[in-house]
Amino acid sequence: MEIEREQYILNQIQAAGTVQVEELAQELGVSLMTIRRDLSNLKEKGLIERCHGGAILKQEVPYSSKIIANSAEKNKIAQTAMRYIHKNDTVFLDAGTTTYHIANWLLDRDDLTIVTDDLQIACLLAKSNMQVFICGGYIQKNTGCVMGTFANQMIDNFCIDVAFVGAAAIDDQFNILTPTIEKIDLKRQIIKSSSQTYLVTGKDKFNKRAIMKINSAADYTGIITDMCFTEKEKQTLREEKITIISVQ
Repeated sequence: MEIEREQYILNQIQAAGTVQVEELAQELGVSLMTIRRDLSNLKEKGLIERCHGGAILKQEVPYSSKIIANSAEKNKIAQTAMRYIHKNDTVFLDAGTTTYHIANWLLDRDDLTIVTDDLQIACLLAKSNMQVFICGGYIQKNTGCVMGTFANQMIDNFCIDVAFVGAAAIDDQFNILTPTIEKIDLKRQIIKSSSQTYLVTGKDKFNKRAIMKINSAADYTGIITDMCFTEKEKQTLREEKITIISVQ
């Protein structure tokens, strides 16, 4: 039962970004002490990080799991992103499965220059007639993201017209978060090197937690998403001057 509970807890954290001890105890019909012990075991395995009253995700969801999740929604987001790519643009595609869908929409183009930190995207676009650059660095094996000092320096050398960036988690204050510390400088450098930067993310990434803050949603040109916001959230978005591009 312990293994099953731990897997259930991991699934819940991957889905929501965070879990609470009391809620897990009620859902699983066990004591608070049992849940705390399960969380301690998962932390020792390096899978989660403890927070007040619960836990948050420490490792990113594997690429193999993300690529099949919410595929139709990601494709709609990718299709909407096409509006912001113009002839002869230099385009940055961040590592992720929503950006992989964008790459699919670009396969027939021959006028673009693509820069990416994603192995799968680079392999896909190698079949195209576009010029494709992949960042150097070390590979995060569970996501296929290339990162590190070399990747950051390479991005710094490009003048990017438009970048599309993914997110692991967005909290209720519209901060962009990540469980991977090495991605903080990488994501910030993408914005610095790009004339326009769009966050492309599904509704499942909102109201989630992760251990590291990258920046604010206000730092992006806009957010392309299928998220339906509450009136209170819309008010916050207006106050923070965050542009939402809704996908229907």
